[in-house]
Amino acid sequence: MRVIRLLLLLILMPFSVVAQDYPEYRDIYVNDFADILSNEVADDIHDRLMELREETGIEFTVVTIYEMRRYGHTGAIEPFATGLFNEWGVGNAERNDGVMMLVSLWDRKVRLEVGSGYGTRMNDPMQKVIDDDILPYFRDDAYEEGISNGVNHTILAVTGSWPGEYDASPWVRATNMIGRMVNSVVQGLGNWIFAILAALLPFPYRAYRRWKRNHPRICPNDGHQMTRLDEAWEDNHLQKGQITEEDLKSVDYDVWECQTCQHITIEGYRAWFSSYSVCRNCGYRTVEGDTTILEHATTSSTGRKRIDYHCHNCGDAYSVERTIPRKSSSSSSSGSSSFGGGSSSGGGASGSW
Repeated sequence: MRVIRLLLLLILMPFSVVAQDYPEYRDIYVNDFADILSNEVADDIHDRLMELREETGIEFTVVTIYEMRRYGHTGAIEPFATGLFNEWGVGNAERNDGVMMLVSLWDRKVRLEVGSGYGTRMNDPMQKVIDDDILPYFRDDAYEEGISNGVNHTILAVTGSWPGEYDASPWVRATNMIGRMVNSVVQGLGNWIFAILAALLPFPYRAYRRWKRNHPRICPNDGHQMTRLDEAWEDNHLQKGQITEEDLKSVDYDVWECQTCQHITIEGYRAWFSSYSVCRNCGYRTVEGDTTILEHATTSSTGRKRIDYHCHNCGDAYSVERTIPRKSSSSSSSGSSSFGGGSSSGGGASGSW
């Protein structure tokens, strides 16, 4: 009997230690727990969502998190979003017309959850917003643009009006629509021109850098032309830290040897884009940092974050704390500080990138 109880305990233990939890909201419009949004963008979204509630009574909240696993959930985003929606009570309790945009950054998933008052009629429009207006930005790591654009198109899908046009006359709406079309065309042309220039401009510099890197070296001792060693041989002349830098692709090294006097010249080339920094101990570009939010910034106080550094070469490890600036005070000007008690039955749409 004792053995049976022990086996049952071992079987049930994994289910008992992982409890479903949800974050507590700090604001009914924008809760950027993953720190994706700048203060300016967060304030702009906040103002649009506050106007939406004041003009139409619809509660729309934007939530970003790092990952669902931090709250005891693994798997699909749909049940987590529905649970969070109902935990907070988004939307009017009688109409159940609330909307939630949930972005789980490290899970690379997004969800537009809607209140049960919509039934299933908003599922297809929400899917279109995700597919056409959010995911294209997210796939380019343009999260602020994707969230902001998604907010506008979600409001349009739910209300039939763009932000700021709830009481506008047909003439004003038509004028604004033409303006948006012109801006879209101009922006599209501008993006094409920028893309072409961005693609062409690096070529001269890269060509010069390639020529400078590959042109023959002259031995400073006897004036003979040197030979660049291949990868198999150059590691024999590199320090351990230099080899680690090459493994991490933070620095690439060339080793030149004079075949006459065996003089060696080592030249390093930093990677254009690398997340590794210089180690304070060994001096090699082999340090990686992980950021943990210790205390979120609010409109009344600064926040704190800790950056844990670790060197992949010498093993040096240390942590530093940094101050997170206070959020702009405009985000505290909402007319209400709590949701209306609405609920969702799982309607909406999801996507991943």
